[in-house]
Amino acid sequence: MSRSPVPTDPDFSPGSYLDLSHTEHRVIFENVPLVWDILPGIAAYLRFRMKPAIHGVTVGRPFISDQVYIGKGTVIEHGAMIKGPAWIGENCEIRNGCYIRENVILGNGVIAGNSCEFKNCLIFDEAQVPHFNYVGDSILGFKAHLGAGVILSNVRLDHGEVTVGSGPSAITTSLRKFGAIIGDRAEIGCNAVLSPGSLIGRDALIFPGTHWRGVLAARQVAKFRHPVDITARRDI
Repeated sequence: MSRSPVPTDPDFSPGSYLDLSHTEHRVIFENVPLVWDILPGIAAYLRFRMKPAIHGVTVGRPFISDQVYIGKGTVIEHGAMIKGPAWIGENCEIRNGCYIRENVILGNGVIAGNSCEFKNCLIFDEAQVPHFNYVGDSILGFKAHLGAGVILSNVRLDHGEVTVGSGPSAITTSLRKFGAIIGDRAEIGCNAVLSPGSLIGRDALIFPGTHWRGVLAARQVAKFRHPVDITARRDI
């Protein structure tokens, strides 16, 4: 597993990871000192501010429950399932097999793809989550991208409180479900797995197949390297 200690005097404010001008839901961040503090409030935000309506286009027969808002130009493909409350912006692609399961906010121009599952999360404008991804109790910034098979794990194996970092410098979050904060334009490579409480800075990059835990600073690159053992085949 690749990991990084919590930086000295870290700034975990929303503005350190996210450009709030790229979401129409920026009010949810008002008076929030730590970026992950909005996660428990998504349900209440949707309950009091969302007015259900479908202004987009459906293809075939997707399932759309009550308490769902869908903006203009958004296309919901056959086989998608959207369980409210959910707020989906304009010009999004909700592709076949996508599962949106309650308390989800998608910005404008978001791609939510095949076999992707979303739960209690906020996705900023133009983020891409296109293939076989799990996004639970997480925030994805403007133009963030998850490669195929990326998993944002949101629960510890012992079901204990999620911390940011580990050891004496660990920061408590008071959350038992907290996946990841993915900063603006960050790229997460195919089949990477992020452990609960991971924070990825703006323009950072995680290589495919990496298991990451902790804080990756802005514009940094995380690689998992392991030698490959090659031997001759003996059965032929």
